[in-house]
Amino acid sequence: MQCIWTLSLLQLVALWANAAVVTENGLPILWDQAPSQLLELPQVDNVVTINPWNYLQRMSLYRILVRSTDKYMASMGTNETDSLFWGLPLQMGWKLRSGRLVDPTGTTTCGKEGDPMCISANSWWACVNYYLSVITFLAAVQKDVIGGGLIQVQVQEPAEAAGDYCTSYTDCSTKYPDLMAKWEEFFQTLKDVSASEISDFEKRDQILGVYWAGQHLSLNTASISCKAKMSYYSSPEVSFAKNWMNSADYVAATYFQSNLNNSVLFMSPLPSRVLQEGDSAPNIADLSKEENHTLYIFGWMTRMNRILMGSLVRMWRSAMCSDKAREKGRELLQDLVHDPKFAASTFVSILKEMTRSC
Repeated sequence: MQCIWTLSLLQLVALWANAAVVTENGLPILWDQAPSQLLELPQVDNVVTINPWNYLQRMSLYRILVRSTDKYMASMGTNETDSLFWGLPLQMGWKLRSGRLVDPTGTTTCGKEGDPMCISANSWWACVNYYLSVITFLAAVQKDVIGGGLIQVQVQEPAEAAGDYCTSYTDCSTKYPDLMAKWEEFFQTLKDVSASEISDFEKRDQILGVYWAGQHLSLNTASISCKAKMSYYSSPEVSFAKNWMNSADYVAATYFQSNLNNSVLFMSPLPSRVLQEGDSAPNIADLSKEENHTLYIFGWMTRMNRILMGSLVRMWRSAMCSDKAREKGRELLQDLVHDPKFAASTFVSILKEMTRSC
């Protein structure tokens, strides 16, 4: 499979020299320490009972998900790192290393020295991730992608945020019926399409389309459910969080293939710490120029879309009207995020031309 990124090896080396930490030995942070099979997780009365407020147990959801779906991912590529699910554990590892899973209220030591594997239920970042980890995992179990329909799964509720999070397939389906149905649709599509006689190109396109629809709905649901937790953060961190969410609109529309290599490249310039009052990109002294540039560009995209009353996102979605157009879109995002010399005005002019050609 041809890589969608076109950076040279020398550019990659230069980029990673000033990158946020998103891997460890080439894999997501603490990947090897996370359980790789469902029955390795704790059980209570023959029910697998997951504590998603422990980093290793939440990471295990991704490790099991990657392992269980690999047989359906042949159209994505021939390597073990070609699964489109790699982007999610890489994101969570970045959140751990950048301090975004720590209790932002400061009232507990969750996530800090002495309790480093603790994920705070007060963390906005951990809350958003819940809708891309626990929800997704429960849907996979329900569709027999994980467990073969023979194992019951329950999720522990955090004591400090009782009622904020659903804890079982039934509970999550009741609270978020559309979201759970969307992820069930994805896993059914994954099984059906992988077994069909169509080309790998067609399989990949269909699978990625449904996958990003699930991601998009997860983020939209999380933006509502997790909103109150934003009050614990500085205004620069809140702005970045919103801009990070908004960037997903652009990524999703391109059918970005979130395998390990592509995801590392896309996430490496993300900020390596939680932003504080007074931080103003692109002039944050203790962040690299790559991190500063990414923060600035994410902010520019949000501001420009606001000035244009939402038409930038609408124009982008309209321009992603074919596989060729989506490939061009992925290249545009690469240039915008990774190349400080790439003018934002050039981005807009190319986008207008792409829209006219659809």
